Amino acid sequence: MTPVDAFAFGPVTLIEVLAVFVAAVSGGLAAVRKRFDVFGVLVLAWITGLGGGVLRDVLIGAVPPVGISSWRLVATALAAGVVIFVLHPRVERMRRAIVVLDAAALALFVLQGTVKALELDAGPLASVVVGVLTAVGGGILRDVLVGEVPLIFADRQLYAIPALAGAALTAALWHADLLALWSQVLVVALVLGFRLLSLALGWVVPGAGTGWTGRWGRGSGRM
Repeated sequence: MTPVDAFAFGPVTLIEVLAVFVAAVSGGLAAVRKRFDVFGVLVLAWITGLGGGVLRDVLIGAVPPVGISSWRLVATALAAGVVIFVLHPRVERMRRAIVVLDAAALALFVLQGTVKALELDAGPLASVVVGVLTAVGGGILRDVLVGEVPLIFADRQLYAIPALAGAALTAALWHADLLALWSQVLVVALVLGFRLLSLALGWVVPGAGTGWTGRWGRGSGRM
């Protein structure tokens, strides 16, 4: 089944452009906090914005990966890096807004990554895995490059779990022949809401000797 692509934007989709920009913003901020120069800020913005997509395309055999072959997406990631390099003091003060945008990027990447895998007949399980990796891959690469344990592993916040739920729902809707515009919007809204609600209520993944609830962690899983 081919879903209604109401987000068409030339050879890439508006979903990809929005998700890449927001994710790249978090990469640029991480580079600024580490006092990288302008080149480092741009590289980390690119890796964070497009790293998950590159992993996705390599896994499903869609080569060359769109993260290095689409000038629109590369330009989007680099533009985010430039914005952060110039305006980072103001952006840092918008912490709450950035957490919301980061959650939105998670939801958009999950939908886009899972659908792309399904379109290439990757199978339900593989498509779910690819969708999750698309959502969290850029943040993992970013944290490794700045010398930190990836927050998705070190922080107990619910980040991969909303992504997993969104990818599974997308695959189920696809195979039920229900993945239309309204259901795509529903998936994005549910993943976004799940992520933000978990932050608001302080839900965390249990660690050794701990329960499900606790304080907020160190912020967004990609921030």
